Amino acid sequence: MSANERPSGQQQTGRPAASATADSAFLRACRREPVSHTPVWFMRQAGRSLPEYLKVREGIAMLDSCMRPDLVTEITLQPVRRHHVDAAIYFSDIVVPLKAIGLDLDIKPGVGPVIGQPIRTRADLERLRPLDPDDVKYVTEAVGTLVGELGATPLIGFAGAPFTLASYLVEGGPSRNHERTKALMYGDPELWADLLDRLADITAAFLKVQIEAGASAVQLFDSWVGALAPADYRAHVMPASTKVFDAVAGYGVPRIHFGVGTGELLGLLGEAGADVVGVDWRVPLDEAARRVGPGKALQGNLDPAVLFAPRQAVEAKAREVLDAARGLEGHIFNLGHGVLPSTDPEALTRLVEYVHTQTAR
Repeated sequence: MSANERPSGQQQTGRPAASATADSAFLRACRREPVSHTPVWFMRQAGRSLPEYLKVREGIAMLDSCMRPDLVTEITLQPVRRHHVDAAIYFSDIVVPLKAIGLDLDIKPGVGPVIGQPIRTRADLERLRPLDPDDVKYVTEAVGTLVGELGATPLIGFAGAPFTLASYLVEGGPSRNHERTKALMYGDPELWADLLDRLADITAAFLKVQIEAGASAVQLFDSWVGALAPADYRAHVMPASTKVFDAVAGYGVPRIHFGVGTGELLGLLGEAGADVVGVDWRVPLDEAARRVGPGKALQGNLDPAVLFAPRQAVEAKAREVLDAARGLEGHIFNLGHGVLPSTDPEALTRLVEYVHTQTAR
């Protein structure tokens, strides 16, 4: 299937903007094509580091804000206006599709997603019904509005990867050691595989909604997968992640894969089906390229904590990232994880300007 064709039964919507974004530095870098400058965007760029975000979110619960197209649009646009980043990332949360299919969950401030009834038995799987586009009409509306507002700036859609979603569902919330998750994975591999397979279908459906509404690229966040050894990732996780990437391959949009603490998994993250592999700050980009192998662009990888240092130190560390990226097939500058909540927004704006200036071709 060519990049211009769509899988059977799926409508081509939101595509007029594709021609406007196709020549953007971000999409060119994803495709490993020459760029006028190294593109920059930041994970969690739309969020708690921005006073304008805190103002519009005041008194509104996180999940409620994710289901209001007007708020999603405004919050997604805020960092583009302020920082002049090269791409917007759709404002949402990885548990939104799980909430949309009726699971009892909430995002508690200072804690994170909390699941009312964890998924731990085969009978529990029945609560994971397929995601229908009508379940997330607010996503279609928000993406459509954003594509019109953003013009030539690409919009990145995103979803949580099956392993990370499974960890929240099995643990009942955030976990430091993922003991229940690993116990299920090792103790009942058939149930584990079925759980991840269902989550792969839900995740793929969520990404398809965003792409069909006009998203120019998608990123799969596997936040907790760095807790696994490579052999366990290959055996117990990679099939589900591959299923997600394969499900959206026919749309021809770049697919980004990112996890934290995944230095030992970088090659496998690319092998799972990504076009772009996100790298955290623990592995230099030139070494990451060796581990990933040819045919992939890389994204990353400044330590988010560096932004708390003086300007000269930030620029020196950014220079190290750019030097390590010299010679890569494609590079998108990003942090090695999300923007920390107490980050000075001006530090981000200055960093974008520095990267753009230093890499102007």
